[in-house]
Amino acid sequence: MPARESRTPLSRDRILAAAIAIADAEGAGAITMRRVADALGCEAMTLYHYVPDKTGLLAGMVEAIVDEIIGAGADSAPMEGGDWRDTVRRRCLAARQVMLAHPWAPSIVAAQVQTPPNMFVIFEALVGAMAEAGASYDLAHRAIHALGSMLLGFTQELFQPTIEDTGTPTGELEAMARAFPHLTGLAASAMHEAHGSLSLCDTQAEFEFTLGLILDGLEAHRVAGI
Repeated sequence: MPARESRTPLSRDRILAAAIAIADAEGAGAITMRRVADALGCEAMTLYHYVPDKTGLLAGMVEAIVDEIIGAGADSAPMEGGDWRDTVRRRCLAARQVMLAHPWAPSIVAAQVQTPPNMFVIFEALVGAMAEAGASYDLAHRAIHALGSMLLGFTQELFQPTIEDTGTPTGELEAMARAFPHLTGLAASAMHEAHGSLSLCDTQAEFEFTLGLILDGLEAHRVAGI
């Protein structure tokens, strides 16, 4: 009599891992309770024993990504006598590598209405690095707001332009060029890289440039005792 095939027990971690794998392969739009259940070889209703609904599933996926970011930044502890900016910069750049591996994640993170509980681990690391360098808690609080989503490895833009042609008629483009000459000049001169990009404007170069500006500005305030 053949031995019964052993099945790995279902768990919240397995469900989140399956959902993340689907999103990595097909994008966040492919995530449904039924699609995840199919990937796990179970009924969709079974998932509700572990996640309350799709919103809870997406929130759990965000927590899992934040855990990855925490792990990626684990080697970025402040160095004795080192510059706190280097510590925070390494953490942000490590977080970006996680986001580049999961390019669907920024939009899901940005849509969350509640802060993931494990996000406070990242805030604690930032505040700790600044406090140990002599910065006030008031400045560290401002740093959290100034850095924003950069702590998670991406920049949250007001709009998310796409690379695809929008199909705007030539006449409308010409009218826009006349109405917004400086923006038209900017669009014509700005070169956007493809490597390390999460969106048309959220490129690696733009990310590092903005991160440097913020960190240098915060350091100027720290030195001035503001």
